[in-house]
This record gives sequence, C-alpha cells and structure tokens, in this order.
Amino acid sequence: MPEPIQNQGHTKKKRVAVVGATGIAGQQFLVALQNHPWFEITVLSASSRSAGKSYEEALRSSNGQVHWWQYEPIPPAFKNMLVQNSETLDLSQIDIVFTAIDTDAAKHLEPIYAAQKPVISTASAFRMEADVPLLMPGVNSNHAALIKTQQKNRTWKGFIVPIPNCTTYGLAATLAPLHQAFGVKSVLMTSMQATSGAGRNGGVLALDVIDNLVPYIPKEEEKVEKETLKILGILKNDAIADAVIGVSCTCTRVPVTDGHTETVFVGTHKPITVEQALTAFREYQSDCAGLPSAPKNFFQIHDDPFRPQPRTDRDSDGGMTTHIGRVRLEKVLGGIKYVLLSHNTKAGAAKGAIFVAEYLVSKGIIKD
Repeated sequence: MPEPIQNQGHTKKKRVAVVGATGIAGQQFLVALQNHPWFEITVLSASSRSAGKSYEEALRSSNGQVHWWQYEPIPPAFKNMLVQNSETLDLSQIDIVFTAIDTDAAKHLEPIYAAQKPVISTASAFRMEADVPLLMPGVNSNHAALIKTQQKNRTWKGFIVPIPNCTTYGLAATLAPLHQAFGVKSVLMTSMQATSGAGRNGGVLALDVIDNLVPYIPKEEEKVEKETLKILGILKNDAIADAVIGVSCTCTRVPVTDGHTETVFVGTHKPITVEQALTAFREYQSDCAGLPSAPKNFFQIHDDPFRPQPRTDRDSDGGMTTHIGRVRLEKVLGGIKYVLLSHNTKAGAAKGAIFVAEYLVSKGIIKD
C-alpha cells in the first residue's frame, strides 16, 4: 500500500469560504467541514438576499421555517456567522474557495475567484474546459498537473478544479482498475438515482416519485458519458486525450433518499474472468491514503448477491467508499457486469470536493 499522506507539517488550518452556503450543497459543506483537521470555514457567502444576515436567519423563511435540509443539525459555530455577498466577496483572508452554486452563477463568479485563489467547485460550468482537470483523487490524480497550464493560459494566481457529476463518480471509479488492467472498450450503464441528487426541484416531489420511477433526468446522461471519458483519459502535452471508450447511459430517479445505484455492463479488450475482475478491484492502489476524507477502503466488494443496497451500505467509510456487488461475466459485450453504489451527497458532492482540496494541499499545489 502507498505510504499515508501527511499534512506536510502544516499546523495552521487553511481558511476556506463556502459560496452558496445557504443551498443544499452548501449545507453539505458545513456539515463536512465542521471540526476538519486541515480546513476552517471563515467565510459563508450567498446571494444578495441572504447577505448581511446571520446564517440561521438567512435560512429562515417569512413563516419562520428554517430551511436546513441536512440530517445533522446546523453546526453551532456557523449559526451566527454573517453571510457575505458572493458578488463582492473579499478574498484577501481566504486560502480556498468551495463553490456550491448553479452553473450560470459559477460561470460568472468562479473565474473572479480563481484569478486570486484556488476554487474547488461542485458545478458543471468548467468541467469540460480543455485546461481544467476533472479530478478524482485515487483515479486520475496525475491530471492535477494540468492546473499549471490553466494558470498560464488564463493568467490566474489561483485555479478552478471541479468535481465530477455525482453519477459519474461511482462509474469512473469502478472503471479505472478495469481500464488499467484489461482496457475498457464499451460501457452500458443504467442508474437508479436518489432523490437528494435533484435538490428540492420538481420531479422528486412526493406525488412524483413515491410508488414510481422517473425515467429521465435532464442532461444527466450526456454529462456522465462525456465526463467519464475525460476522467479516464491520458494527460500528455498539457492536454487530456479522452479515453477511447464507447459509453452509453440511461439515468433514472427512484424513491431513495441518498445513494446512487448503477448497473454496469463492461466490454474489455483483453479477456477477463470474474476472479480477475475482483482481483483488480481488491488490489487497486489509491494514492490518497492518509487524507482526512479518504475512505479506509477505496472499494468495498460484496459477496452477498443482495448487496449493495443504499439504506444498508451508503454511509460506510463516511460515505466515501464505492460499493461493488454482483460481479458476473458479461457475455454480450465480452467482459463483466456488476452493480455499484456511491453516496451522491458525500463522495459525489461536498465531501468529494473537500477530498480534492486535501489532495491538492498534500501535493503542495495549494500552498500556504
């Protein structure tokens, strides 16, 4: 196993801002960052509607309801913190910016922040830009070298690194060891996605999803197909060459609160057996051991054919492990097939973004 990564002697916590702090994704950052050993939230920001209010008051509607949507209570340290305006954010006392905003806002705000500071984003706005790495520590960590090219191209002191779509996360993670060992040539995937992945938007209201399955998630399939090829691509000559893999997806919404389940059918260039696939998963070497958010087990393999299941398995290893079960031969494509489960609001969202920041700090890319 690789040697555990240490905080390189850093004793002072890095000061971080959470932009979009009042939204669901922003709230996830607050939960994940409370008591973090390396990072400390010093700034919360949101739109002008919330600016100037305490965080708890910014969450409160006119009828008195506090729109806090996490299972955990609001961390006490943030309740009375004043919310700043994202448009006029003072970056002088901030080391890292985490953004939890929609695509249009990200297109506008993230370059402003990145001109000065590192920006780790949950938005899709810059994922497919040629000089922007779509980083997954333990999968394509070497793509972080593209950050220097981005800074040079855009004359930024900082940079933008987005995390993948939450549905892409589990798929790309599980394909990585197979592609490395056997060469992946084709992938068919159907997702059964948790309602939390849609925030509180239409299509997941009780009357829409209970006793039902929603067979379409706008733009989701295209995102997963494109992002997977970029993540598994090769970095050379200051650019990422997409992996040459045929990827086709169908993405659906099911009445599950958290945890995306996916059925995956993989065709490989080299012959593969079930035992060889299991060995590839079990022996896969991640380079992120020792990071505070790193899972103890990058993959958890299940022998029980009734696992993984979202309610039973999603929270293991702090929601950061990717579960794999029902590994079988795939006779039509010539390869293997399996079921995966990953936590969409932890590994696929705020906690995954924090994991990226930890990796960049450990490698000295985010400096003191």
